[in-house]
Amino acid sequence: MKLRTKELTIFAMLGGLMYVSKMIMEVAPNVHLLSVFTVAFTVVYRKKALYPIYTYVFLNGLFCGFSTWWIPYLYLWTVLWAVVMLLPKNMPKCVRPIVYMLVCSAHGFLFGTLYAPAQAILYGLDLKGMIAWIIAGLPWDCVHGVSNLVCGLLIMPIVKVLTMLENYSGKMA
Repeated sequence: MKLRTKELTIFAMLGGLMYVSKMIMEVAPNVHLLSVFTVAFTVVYRKKALYPIYTYVFLNGLFCGFSTWWIPYLYLWTVLWAVVMLLPKNMPKCVRPIVYMLVCSAHGFLFGTLYAPAQAILYGLDLKGMIAWIIAGLPWDCVHGVSNLVCGLLIMPIVKVLTMLENYSGKMA
């Protein structure tokens, strides 16, 4: 996955956009566009979507602290990326928005469950402790899942704009 200078620049800006959007939306806990961007970038850039995703992860650690809360971020967004990568590329156009919104929403609902194994390892929780941790976070996972579903309405417009820009910049090169 060799990157051209243009791609390096675009992916750095998209990773920065993810980080800034998260900071702006901090006033509403568990409401953000990170899953939306992850899905949209994966649809457009496929494997190379990992570059902006991990730029975001690095920026988040850099500015918010490389602490134990950050460690699960090393895999949480990769799970969503992998699920989108497994989706068929030739889905009917009318189905794509719904599938992408549902995948985005599912990631929000499962966020605490996906986060829990790292917490269990880091804090020495047994299975009961890990399940208790998941249950305690369910209200926030519900907020996360519902907000991801609503914000998921933006996935296809973002995909359309990114695809248009990619096609336009390809003609300019």
